[in-house]
Amino acid sequence: MTQLESLLSSLLRETLCIATLGIIGVTVMFAQKQEIPVLKGITAKTVTTSRITTRVLFSGTENGVPVLFLHGNLCSATWWEETMLALPKGFRGVAPDQRGFGDADTAKKVDATRGMGDLADDALALMDALKVTKFHVVGNSLGGSVVWRLMMQAPERLLSVTLIAPGSPYGFGGTKDTAGTPCFADFAGTGAGLANKLLLKAIRDGDRTTSSPFTPRSAIRSVIVKPPFIPANEEALLSSMMSVHQGAEATPDDITPSQNWPGFAPGKWGVVNGLSPQYAGDVSKIWLAAKKVSVLWVRGANDMLVSNTAASDIATLGVRGFVPKYPGKDIYPQQPMLDQTRVVLEKYKQGGGQYREVVIENTAHVPHLENPSEFNKHFHHLLQSK
Repeated sequence: MTQLESLLSSLLRETLCIATLGIIGVTVMFAQKQEIPVLKGITAKTVTTSRITTRVLFSGTENGVPVLFLHGNLCSATWWEETMLALPKGFRGVAPDQRGFGDADTAKKVDATRGMGDLADDALALMDALKVTKFHVVGNSLGGSVVWRLMMQAPERLLSVTLIAPGSPYGFGGTKDTAGTPCFADFAGTGAGLANKLLLKAIRDGDRTTSSPFTPRSAIRSVIVKPPFIPANEEALLSSMMSVHQGAEATPDDITPSQNWPGFAPGKWGVVNGLSPQYAGDVSKIWLAAKKVSVLWVRGANDMLVSNTAASDIATLGVRGFVPKYPGKDIYPQQPMLDQTRVVLEKYKQGGGQYREVVIENTAHVPHLENPSEFNKHFHHLLQSK
């Protein structure tokens, strides 16, 4: 096991030891409010739509071709600023703090039973408020999961799709094959029980150090990017992580006890539960859509958060003997996340769409930040080919 796998294993084992706290209803306090500065050339505005009020970052001219950026988990629109500033002339970057993060209205909760439905509807409502009919869309990690939902429910509004280390279209964890077949009928082992309680506590404490492997800064440097890379805008990225909403109906969300291994199933609130395959929806809508666009799928060769053997997949810990009573690979194998994405995109291609898979070496979960020149080469080509 690598040092990173050992770190993630210890994180999740600690989480499992105290997961019962979520089951019995312990209330979690909200994280400290962070004021996050923006880079020169980025404009931050508060925008109210028919669904939510939130902070939205903009780049480029108002009459530019719109490119909507959707951020990942435990972060905010701040993670897109460098990519937005590098957009070719004639494009307008739009990046909201999604529901549950940053300066989005804390009273607005995520109904996990709709999967990524709330976040997808928020994105469409934002573009409606900006009077934008069609747009390019880019999603990283959790944001990629939202993009899958947009491809399912509003493909006619998309000009192109860029997926950066996206979650599987079938959700995170608990599925055994490329068709997304669940390991257990109740989707045990997915949802809020996987949330890292120690990291969330460090966020609430405002810990900006590397004093332990459980701090946000340690997570950025050892899990999100490939060491020894350190993002130039790390302080703002760190503040962005600390802006996640926490509570009984927000991260880490509620947990449902299960008789199946490892003892929990997804609850009904928050994005972590919303990522459960139980709420992924009808994935076939992606490849059956009448309107199809070009898709760029970019991933880092060293990404351990989204892979066929993800260190954050509880089955990985089971395989390595870190979680007691693991039922075995036949019953609960590691989720083939990359294979699931590739099969869905192949079906999309067979149905008349197009896609390219780009793997960037020496890069982990955020290739647009770790290797921007290589990422932008492919990304800008897609935008300018439309």
